[in-house]
Amino acid sequence: MRWPRQLMSLLVVLALLAGPPLVLLSLIGPPMGGRPSGEQMREWVRQPLTEQTLTAALTVAAWLLWLVLAYTVTVRVLTRVRVTARWLRRLPLPTPLQATASGMAGAAVLGVTTNAVAAAPPQPPQPVTAGTLDDPTTRDAGVSVDDGITVPAGWLPRDVAEHVAAAAALVWLRRRRAYQPHPPRQSAREDPDLAPLPPTVAAVQAALADAPAPVAAPASAAGIPALRDVFPASGVGITGPGALAVGRGLLVTVLLAGQRQPAVSLVTTRAALTRLLGPHAETLGRRLPRLTVVDTIDEATRIVESAGRSVQARDDSGPRRDDSGPRRDGAAAVAGGGPTVVLLIDDGDRRDVAALADAVAPGGGVVVLLGRWPAGPTWQADPAGHLHDPRRPDWSGPRWCVLDRIAATDLLTVIAHPEPTPSDAAPVTSVDQATSGWRAPRQPSRRGPRARSAAAGRRLELRVLGEPTLLIDGRAVTVRRTAALQVLVYLAAHPDGADTRQLTDAMWPGVPRQSLTGRLYTTLSELRGVIRTASGLNVIDHADDRYRLNPTHIDVDLWRLHDAVQHAATAVTNTTIAWQAVIDAYPDDLAAGRAWPWLDPVREAIRRHVIDAHVALADTTPDPHRAIALLQAAIRIDPYNAELTTRAVNTLVALGKHDAAHELRDGYARRLTQAGLRPDADAASTATDMRDAPASRR
Repeated sequence: MRWPRQLMSLLVVLALLAGPPLVLLSLIGPPMGGRPSGEQMREWVRQPLTEQTLTAALTVAAWLLWLVLAYTVTVRVLTRVRVTARWLRRLPLPTPLQATASGMAGAAVLGVTTNAVAAAPPQPPQPVTAGTLDDPTTRDAGVSVDDGITVPAGWLPRDVAEHVAAAAALVWLRRRRAYQPHPPRQSAREDPDLAPLPPTVAAVQAALADAPAPVAAPASAAGIPALRDVFPASGVGITGPGALAVGRGLLVTVLLAGQRQPAVSLVTTRAALTRLLGPHAETLGRRLPRLTVVDTIDEATRIVESAGRSVQARDDSGPRRDDSGPRRDGAAAVAGGGPTVVLLIDDGDRRDVAALADAVAPGGGVVVLLGRWPAGPTWQADPAGHLHDPRRPDWSGPRWCVLDRIAATDLLTVIAHPEPTPSDAAPVTSVDQATSGWRAPRQPSRRGPRARSAAAGRRLELRVLGEPTLLIDGRAVTVRRTAALQVLVYLAAHPDGADTRQLTDAMWPGVPRQSLTGRLYTTLSELRGVIRTASGLNVIDHADDRYRLNPTHIDVDLWRLHDAVQHAATAVTNTTIAWQAVIDAYPDDLAAGRAWPWLDPVREAIRRHVIDAHVALADTTPDPHRAIALLQAAIRIDPYNAELTTRAVNTLVALGKHDAAHELRDGYARRLTQAGLRPDADAASTATDMRDAPASRR
């Protein structure tokens, strides 16, 4: 428990504030008894250094030191008061219904017995991503991950957050699959598809990475089952201050669920989509699978009825997974035989809405109107996502996902299919497009012999390729804090350094930066202390609010790899040796086994450097057996890359090893299918060519 330490600190501060004045006043008295007379001034000029004057000078100095201490304490207290005031202003106020219920519950508890032990009230939800705080004593400052994930301007149930993480993983798998190897270039890559994922996605990933798996499904989960179990089949209206946020949450929940359950689809009006997502709704809506956008309620009714009559003809090629392109035919988009959610804002004619609800109900779907239902139930939604039915005061529906426009757009871009933005349309931020000005971190150029430190010649080495490990004279140093280890890896991947904003955004995405500055300073201070105690060296430099690893005191395996990449990119002779040096310098992925969201772009850039070296060697070697060995080694580094598999299959076919080629191709197809991706078309055509090859060639 921390309260004894806090109490002791308070007592020490009070003693420092009250003790010196009491001692000075009791032993010496006030620093000055009044204005000095003329005779006293003349006496002081004749003999300035007397016992009396020295005592007075020391007394004044003591009072000045006490004033400095009092000023410092006052400033710290005022700063803490301002932070607390800002926190209180962000507290959600209870609705009248919640206040009444709380009062009744309190009266009931007090009336049961006077000896009941009062339980501590639950802490109000903070704008903190749950599970991202490194100190276990403060991990409960955010909302429980078992209940859901708090992100900037929103809240997601656990199952929706897991869908987001799965979709984000698929984004990087698609990028890895589509990458085309080329001759090694300089280490500062500018590949457009290495852009990081949106901040809201990173916040969800970070929260889930630190959260234990739930033992059972969370009670507050409001996914697709709630559509059938909770929402009335006749349709429902949703009003209240949280109606639009719930509408965005419903949009994201259904479309994310459609990635794993292809039968799920969503139909919405163009007006509703624009109201929910803003000016980018039209551009983004064209690229979202399982979404059909209509102009009128009548059009939505016709599409749903047509889909119901042609469920068996959903696709000529059978059901397609997450990689299928956006459907242009509205009936085909909803012909899944599963629940179809229709999201509306303007209610139109009462008969139109009723007919639409009747068409959707047989498939287990529901019509949700963000407004008052013309003839039926209308529920209230508060800003936190809680649903209430005014007709049943004792009933409270599940807490639904709530998002603002930015958060909803961030989450939807991870499932949006890439499509060139029309020249006359406003660009929309997409995870499959380049982020303006983004590039992989610049790596240090090739250096000469590293200078030795005067601290007894200690040798510090940081290994970040594989399991992150800090070695001092060959012995591993224990870094207790996960955040401290993450700082080391981040600074190793960014040798130019990083400022406070970059570090906090990387390690605690989605958490208000002002609440993390102290945590970052504590982490860095403890990390420096551990290294200084073990080696006597200051490894982390701090200048102009930028932190960086001192290359004079520490050697990093990632830096050696990038030295090799830089040399291979500029080598004119002995290129084979240079490319092999890149391969030899890569033992494993950057921070293997870690799920920190900022790792993906840097990790993928490093992986591509090594793949390029393998392919370059395979293309130049005259020995086809050596070439297939290099390609197979590259496939072990990235088993999802289509180009590597195609090259290896073609090389095996040229060697006459058709069975091995078939096995390699089939294994690649299984990996993609298990990951939720379709096999690449080019590799599939290669497999078809092998099947059609004459038996004599096999």
